[in-house]
Amino acid sequence: MTEQSEWRFSDDRGQQSTAPRPPGRVLAYVQAGATLWDLGIRPVGIFGSDHDGPDPDTAKTGTLPLGEVAYVGAGSALDVERLLSAEPDLVVAVSYGGGHVYGLTPETAKPLEERVPVVVLDVSQARTFGEIGDRFAELARSLGATARPGAGQELDAARERLRSVVAATTADAPRVLALSPAGPDQAHVARPGMWPELRVLTELGVRVVAPAEGPGANWSTQNRSDTFALRPEVILTDIRAHAAPLEELRGSGTAPVPVVPWNPEPLYGPRDHARFLGLVADALEAARAS
Repeated sequence: MTEQSEWRFSDDRGQQSTAPRPPGRVLAYVQAGATLWDLGIRPVGIFGSDHDGPDPDTAKTGTLPLGEVAYVGAGSALDVERLLSAEPDLVVAVSYGGGHVYGLTPETAKPLEERVPVVVLDVSQARTFGEIGDRFAELARSLGATARPGAGQELDAARERLRSVVAATTADAPRVLALSPAGPDQAHVARPGMWPELRVLTELGVRVVAPAEGPGANWSTQNRSDTFALRPEVILTDIRAHAAPLEELRGSGTAPVPVVPWNPEPLYGPRDHARFLGLVADALEAARAS
């Protein structure tokens, strides 16, 4: 083994993983796996969280080739042996703070780390969307990925277009509300400052509506009447499998407004992010035209 061939990566817990060469068989939390795929690394397997079921949630998987990537399960179905069934030489997980491995219990995460290197990246509100994306890109490069031609230009163009659309609506900017429907009578309304992707929209000038102060750090749980009293003109709706359909919440008594499918566990690759920004720009234009 030479110094040049040895692989090293320090994760967001400050823990360094090493291997004789860059790992080639990566098992990742679904959000991390889909992001790495957009950055040029194909995982051999993915796993979910307690929110997920026996099949992968396609709202979270982006453009991952699911026919070629094993899904080893989620929640209580996961144990060390099941995670290792994909024969990974690296596990990539995420954390929402404190270095805790999201989606795995401590009783599973600890013995897993004794068997295979585990890299944990912080995707909490403590970091900007760009900072999180940079960390994923750094990990992907360490694993041998090369930049995909045009990805950066595509993201720059999407940002510029959204800025232009916002500038054209400055006098009467559409009110954008991000929420996760919980049924016909209730919704979890996102607090924009707590979500890195929503902060990007705000920085680009989008008028993302915040619920009133109160209980709930990331979400404000509101009844149907109070949710629509916020007068959304564009809705970003949670499309993860465990969220209720928006139509169930809206019913027949609410005027239709442009809707953007939103995954609150965003993918941090440039092309995935560019697609989301493009959908928001389309919705703002539609709201302006209505």
